[in-house]
Amino acid sequence: MKTNWKSGVLVAALMAATPVIPAIGQIGIVIGREPPPMRYERRPPMPGPGFAWIDGYWGWRGGRYVWVPGRWERPPYAGAYWSHGHYDRYNNGWSYHEGHWDREDHGDHHDWDRDRRGDRDRDHDRH
Repeated sequence: MKTNWKSGVLVAALMAATPVIPAIGQIGIVIGREPPPMRYERRPPMPGPGFAWIDGYWGWRGGRYVWVPGRWERPPYAGAYWSHGHYDRYNNGWSYHEGHWDREDHGDHHDWDRDRRGDRDRDHDRH
């Protein structure tokens, strides 16, 4: 019984000493080689009204670049647009910044007061 108690204290002490990593942090991968040139893709017909085309890109898988084809998607909320992914060159190599849906007004990007009031996602509820 004493061993279990001591183990519990040890685990609790280790957990308390472990640094906390913020949930909003992103893990980035730096790639030494420059990505290949973009490919031209012929877009298939739009599957229906309200879809947006998301360009293909060179992804990094298994230690090499692989082409990820473009696709049609419906925006997740009214006024959304696709901000395409891209590679940036840094001193230690190339880093990919993933594409994402964004809003046209960009008003919430720096409106910290509205974020504190809790209405930062006001447009997400509109369809």
